[in-house]
Amino acid sequence: MHLIETRDLCYTYPGNVTALHHVNFIAPRKARIAVIGSNGAGKSTLFKHFNGIFKPTSGSVLVQGEPITKENIRNVRKFVGIVFQNPDDQIFSPTVEQDIAFGPTNLGLDEEIVQHRVCEALRIVGIEHLANRVPHHLSGGEKKRVAIAGVVAMEPQVLVLDEPTAGLDPQGVRDFNNFCNSLSQKYGLTVIFSTHDVSLVPEIADYVYVMNKGAIVASGTIEEIFVQMEMLQSVRLDVPVLPKLIRSLQEHGVDINMGYTFGEVEAVFLEAFGKKA
Repeated sequence: MHLIETRDLCYTYPGNVTALHHVNFIAPRKARIAVIGSNGAGKSTLFKHFNGIFKPTSGSVLVQGEPITKENIRNVRKFVGIVFQNPDDQIFSPTVEQDIAFGPTNLGLDEEIVQHRVCEALRIVGIEHLANRVPHHLSGGEKKRVAIAGVVAMEPQVLVLDEPTAGLDPQGVRDFNNFCNSLSQKYGLTVIFSTHDVSLVPEIADYVYVMNKGAIVASGTIEEIFVQMEMLQSVRLDVPVLPKLIRSLQEHGVDINMGYTFGEVEAVFLEAFGKKA
């Protein structure tokens, strides 16, 4: 049984604007899934179906094998947490600590449990030092962490992140990569994220869905997707720079193996130059 599954999911906005067209998507346990596509591909619309914000025009969405209904929507939204692209859409309390406590408090948990969840979320996301700060005085990267912590405090099994690195500086992106990998490896969460920055994907994903004009046009592992250069170009995406460089060297006769992450490519180059990684 998959944690999330969509079957022939279609969605049409008012005005007869088709946003999703027969989308079939699965998210297993402890997976790291990237949904890539250019702006307007349908990534955000798809995500809003995962916990019942949007209802399908046709097709279905299953969470733990069950359709989303009025009766189970509360549990679904505890199970699937979504962090939107703009953190200001999710942050509204006077302090960071109060903002993170909002969700667990609304679950009816007692004060001691709420405080424990807040402390854990602050620790997991690495923002203990921000607990008493005013959220709207924080940087964009700090706000994103607060928004993520607010969802983590709900203890979801699936964390959905819409364009999580948009607007972050290089250090913020590196911090996010480390955090994202820890969620799956240390805490057993399934992480689903969207991006049009393909360079992120090999570092923090095991499986990739490619979207274009509301449809999934390809899916597979990192290795399966990033060899399809013509397909990616046809949907206004590119191959990440490191495997692209290796492919170019191979085409120029350099005997070198393929790699996708920084660590893989570093090892490949060291081996090619006769040194041990």
